Amino acid sequence: MTRASVPLPPVDPTRRAPARGTLAQPAPRHEPLAREWADDGWDLPEEIRTVRRDVALETPRSAISWNQSPDLGFDRAVNPYRGCEHGCIYCYARPTHAWLGLSPGLDFETRLVARPDAARVLEREIGRKGYRVAPLALGSNTDPWQPIEAHYRVTRAVLEVLRDWRHPVTITTRGALVERDLDILSEMARAGLAEVGISVTTLDADLARAMEPRAPTPARRLAMIRALSDAGVPVRLMMGPVIPGLTDHEAEAIMAEARAAGARVAWWSLLRLPREVAPLFRDWLERARPGHAAKVTAKIREMRGGRDHDAEFHSRFRGQGPLADLLAKRVALARKRLGYEDRLPKLDCGQFRRPERPGDQLSLF
Repeated sequence: MTRASVPLPPVDPTRRAPARGTLAQPAPRHEPLAREWADDGWDLPEEIRTVRRDVALETPRSAISWNQSPDLGFDRAVNPYRGCEHGCIYCYARPTHAWLGLSPGLDFETRLVARPDAARVLEREIGRKGYRVAPLALGSNTDPWQPIEAHYRVTRAVLEVLRDWRHPVTITTRGALVERDLDILSEMARAGLAEVGISVTTLDADLARAMEPRAPTPARRLAMIRALSDAGVPVRLMMGPVIPGLTDHEAEAIMAEARAAGARVAWWSLLRLPREVAPLFRDWLERARPGHAAKVTAKIREMRGGRDHDAEFHSRFRGQGPLADLLAKRVALARKRLGYEDRLPKLDCGQFRRPERPGDQLSLF
């Protein structure tokens, strides 16, 4: 039996964590020991404590994370933060917290890591002799515009480096702070160097509040699409994850609202439940949507070959079987009917160059 299949340990009732995706604290899978709350028989109100956000600082040895995944449209990414305060219960990045010796449960939402030197390290890496430019992804793991970005501004510093070096960037976010950086994004977009994907999971505000407790509301995300589009930034609708039996019926409505707001391309992905995410999500279903739990679990497994999760390239995003095929056809028909483009223009890699700095020797040509 894998750790992910083991039931979650009891939640400590002395801890208050308002607007969090989960209170569960499953042990990191790399740790030999696990901690579990046990009732000592006393009920002392003064011992009840609110869980607060904690941010550690990290200086990365490398800012760029490389991948060779054949089903991703990029081979390099920068992640300004570890963990994500948005608290989306289904987040496929939760298991990465185990590498820090932290729980993919509540720790992922409350014990965050900021990387203030990421921009400086990134500039050093892309400035190396032999670096070959290609679009760099922001937001491939955790959200670069999550709430702590308002204070640490790591993502803006990374964007400034990419703008100065004229390096193309592809972005995925659901953070409203992205609008703060419209000055940089619109400048880069005019040069064919930037595109932004906005994630929309549901139009149901109550469901979004329960499922993504500290992320912007669905209406706010549609407003973000409009603001970016009005500023000349090409926008992708990132419709994901689609949760069968819970949000899949909204696909056409989400696509219609996003298209009206200015999204030019629509992309979708099926719910992924790697490692510790599966028991966390099932626990959330039983608490937040008990009437849907059995149906959602059955449909997920039907579209994942009888499992909670499928890690195979390509099928991990789309699923398999009749239900997955039907969903793909529905999205394709809606794309055509609503006038979505097949793809956004390719980002321009030909403008990449070292920026001039004060004191640099002027070129003769």
